[in-house]
Amino acid sequence: MKNKKIVDQEEILKMNTTAWPFYLDQMPPYVWEKNFLSPEQCDEIIEYGKSLVPTKGLIGGSIPEEKTKNTQVRSSNISWIKPVKQFEWLYRKITDSVVSLNHEYYKFDIFGSMECLQFTNYKAPGDHYIAHTDRGTGIIIRKLSVTIQLSDPKDYKGGDLTIYESANGTKVEKERGMLIVFPSFMLHEVTPVKKGERNSLVCWVTGNQFK
Repeated sequence: MKNKKIVDQEEILKMNTTAWPFYLDQMPPYVWEKNFLSPEQCDEIIEYGKSLVPTKGLIGGSIPEEKTKNTQVRSSNISWIKPVKQFEWLYRKITDSVVSLNHEYYKFDIFGSMECLQFTNYKAPGDHYIAHTDRGTGIIIRKLSVTIQLSDPKDYKGGDLTIYESANGTKVEKERGMLIVFPSFMLHEVTPVKKGERNSLVCWVTGNQFK
């Protein structure tokens, strides 16, 4: 898929506008890699994530006093998987995939992640995260958001990752082991879990200021 398309004269006429754009915006709202992790790898990450001391997911900026608990906005348990030797392979695998997808589809100026991998556990009834973006004023410059589906979709109901490019939004396919990448300024949510539990891995890729 090409990121940019030179506009021809016929397309300009169809636009019924006096503007003369050089390119059409070809940026996809999200991209993915299926079978990124095997079921066995997903199980290993879930087991490790649950062995860590969980905390409630917070909302707000990176300054401690700005962080608050608000279960109407966000309800989930999280823990942080550091780049320890056991999961060095995971960090490297995510790096390779994100660099490749970014090069092909977004071409953002990125240089790594300033935060650890976040293991997130959503349980029924009702754990969720309402529509939000992952970037904000006064925090680390997040350019790409990465989510990996760890749970088997047969093990839970609800808990849909929905990305909004329009008012209706698009529910991302629930496929175990799939990696999803999208710009951190995209509005997205995790709908309430109605049955079982949904486990996922999340991280954010940083870079220089957008310009």
